[in-house]
Amino acid sequence: MAQSDVQLKAALGARARAEGFSAIGIARPDGIPEAAARLARFLNEGRQGDMAWMADRAAWRGDPTALWPEARSAVVLAEAYTPDEDPLHLLGRPERANVSVYARGRDYHDQDKKRLKRLGSWQNEAARARGAPGAEIKVFVDTAPVMEKPLAQAAGLGWQGKHTNLLGRELGSWFFLGAIFTTLELPEDEPEEERCGSCRACLDICPTAAFPAPFQLDARRCISYLTIELKGPIPREMRPLIGNRVYGCDDCLAVCPWNKFAAEAREIGYAARLELTRPRLEDFAGLTEDGFREVFRGSPVRRLGRARFLRNVMVAIGNSGLASLVPAARARVTDEAPLVRGAAVWAMGRLDPAALRALAPGLAGDPDPDVAEEWRAALA
Repeated sequence: MAQSDVQLKAALGARARAEGFSAIGIARPDGIPEAAARLARFLNEGRQGDMAWMADRAAWRGDPTALWPEARSAVVLAEAYTPDEDPLHLLGRPERANVSVYARGRDYHDQDKKRLKRLGSWQNEAARARGAPGAEIKVFVDTAPVMEKPLAQAAGLGWQGKHTNLLGRELGSWFFLGAIFTTLELPEDEPEEERCGSCRACLDICPTAAFPAPFQLDARRCISYLTIELKGPIPREMRPLIGNRVYGCDDCLAVCPWNKFAAEAREIGYAARLELTRPRLEDFAGLTEDGFREVFRGSPVRRLGRARFLRNVMVAIGNSGLASLVPAARARVTDEAPLVRGAAVWAMGRLDPAALRALAPGLAGDPDPDVAEEWRAALA
């Protein structure tokens, strides 16, 4: 490896930190040979649930060299969003809605992609100045078929823990990942080794038992999947386990002992918006379409859409055990969205079965089959 490449790598690291990234590592695109087989096993067992996109581009996802054969290096970057308080505390407030920490601030896709593009452009200019003209880049932030976590481990940023998320000795659990693929051949870093030891904290805290074994995830049981990716009704047997989580789940991240070394969040845009730190379920339940878009402007939650979000809110209300939230559920029993109506019926059935039976003569014959089934189940 030429001395100029080593110098470029050092300069790139300094520039990355100046841009606000918490850590940087470099791997070869062919440095994750085990990823394709692991992905295939996951898909063959159907653990992706409704996420058909994982299978649609499995060939690219499992092999970065197939995604862009010209790439010679994968520059992987971490950006911390470490919370100021323990997110598990909100689980004891049934009248409140628990939004995953990463979604309480601005959408990281927009923030990260801008930084990555700036850094990639700087890298190309620096390479040209060192006599390497014609360098090209491609930037990836979560939305492309790239397995960032195995690449990040190959680049030395951390390791995939027993909860399958990435964690690091100097990063903890709370960080986003992005990648710059480049035609430049840069010196790669040493892969990180797994350092979970005998710890089971992340496995034992999972309320839905989403981990069939250490280092394995069944997304169909994961609250993040159920509240974000799943498009239809949440399975009835899973609803009571969701608690007041209306968007995602942080439990397995929050209990990781490595968080005592968690990097401090540097980007002010990731700071939690006040209205999303302890929001009331009652307020969310009343959101109109326009209101939903306004409240979640610039937030990842907005991509969920009002119907799925209020489905989650109704499940949380049904789990609250609070009679004071019955009116909020009752108001949504006639919502225009079938997904919301069905979840509201379930919530009322949990909180006030007598009030639900009183509504049944006029509403139980819902034209939507899923909602009609919710009525049958609630009145049985």
